[in-house]
Amino acid sequence: MSDMPHYQLFIAGDWQAGSGGQVLETINPATGKAWATFDCAAPADVDQAIRAAKAVLDTAEWRDMTQTGRGKLLYRLADLIAENAEHLGRIETTDSGKLATETMAQTGYVADYYRYYAGLADKIEGAVLPIDKPDMHAYTQVLPIGVVAAIVPWNAQMFLTATKLAPALAAGCSVVIKASEVAPAPMFEFAQLIAEAGFPAGVVSVITGDAENCAIPLTRHKDVDRIAFTGGPETARHVVRNSAENFAVTTLELGGKSPIIVFDDANIDSAANGLIAGNFGASGQSCVAGSRGLVHRPVYEALTAAIAEKCKDLVVGDPHDPATHLGPLCTVAQITRIKETLARAKQQGAKVVFGGATADAGSDHYFQPTLVLCNTPEVATLKVEMFGPVMSLLVFDTEEEAIALANDSDFGLGSGLFTQNVARAHRVSKRIRSGITWVNTYRAISPIAPFGGFNQSGYGREAGKEAILDYTRTKTTWINISDAPMANPFVMR
Repeated sequence: MSDMPHYQLFIAGDWQAGSGGQVLETINPATGKAWATFDCAAPADVDQAIRAAKAVLDTAEWRDMTQTGRGKLLYRLADLIAENAEHLGRIETTDSGKLATETMAQTGYVADYYRYYAGLADKIEGAVLPIDKPDMHAYTQVLPIGVVAAIVPWNAQMFLTATKLAPALAAGCSVVIKASEVAPAPMFEFAQLIAEAGFPAGVVSVITGDAENCAIPLTRHKDVDRIAFTGGPETARHVVRNSAENFAVTTLELGGKSPIIVFDDANIDSAANGLIAGNFGASGQSCVAGSRGLVHRPVYEALTAAIAEKCKDLVVGDPHDPATHLGPLCTVAQITRIKETLARAKQQGAKVVFGGATADAGSDHYFQPTLVLCNTPEVATLKVEMFGPVMSLLVFDTEEEAIALANDSDFGLGSGLFTQNVARAHRVSKRIRSGITWVNTYRAISPIAPFGGFNQSGYGREAGKEAILDYTRTKTTWINISDAPMANPFVMR
């Protein structure tokens, strides 16, 4: 264990061991073996991080920094992220199993999220109100909401952190990041860049740990003003219950079971690539995985054949190898869930065209890309979010049926449409209950575009210019500009 890298907690600008003495190993999914260790936070460490975050809000160094100054710090952080994208990507690949080609490219692009919000930092404006009282002057100021608890999962860590941290810092908040205890190493590496960028101590802390010692004390803490959570619906229910203790403003970006609808006029090659991207990209470990493929009957056979042809040479293997298409899944629990769900699907009459089993690629974390043809909308693979490389296809006959099937889900995060009919694209997109619809493409992101869902996919939006206002509160100031003394104190003015 002594030969492994070891990560400490980053609290108020200092690296420190967890006060409870709990140290865990993090597993390299590609090998199935521990590669690093890390300290876990105890309740006292959580309290220390939050107290530091609250205290820094009232220091001249952060409180009085101009909005332009905050933007310059974010630009500096963005440059550091871009410069270290390869290193951060490789650490994330080692820790989570995601393809290095994706983690490095995604981390490099994440820098643009910080640049986007750096540019918005000095665009947060109040207003002079055209008040209906001639002896009064009233204006608003848009102020930081306060201490933010940002809780991010192990998949797409740099991206899912950026959508919270960048607007929070641009607004002038302080942030305690709770990294997943499954694969926290990239977040601790990132903390080094935060320190190097020059943010005052306490503005950002990075901790990790289990629910009892870290997540619960964090989300219940009386001094937390806002919670930004990405994760699963069941954990989200606990977060919401905990927020009742502090009335923290809470946004939830949760799971998905996204539909991809392919109409009979679609470009088959493009649609096949979209379904492959939506299901086998990131080995299916994406909240917007398009794992419900809904296919118009006239093109069902042709599309199925095209997908099978494109997937016959997919490489499952070392995520650091540029030739690999699918790396390992982050946890063995995902493999178990996939196997159980596939077994139920087969019992329900579904047919596995290819895949359907683990892959022998170096550890027990690998699973073959799998295509399932479903005979009814109730097949388990159409219902369960497996977080793995399993694509399910179901046939439909009419546009109305496709929309009904797309909306037949507890979730509503992403969706996709493949059609050459522009009118149909607009018409169907409007009726799908999801926060995002991609037309003739899939898995595209931008700091300019809001990201979030409906139903059990959560509420609130991340990214986009409006998101920065979620980290603010509006203050109204009234000034009596009359020389006359204040009138009757018992009458509301």
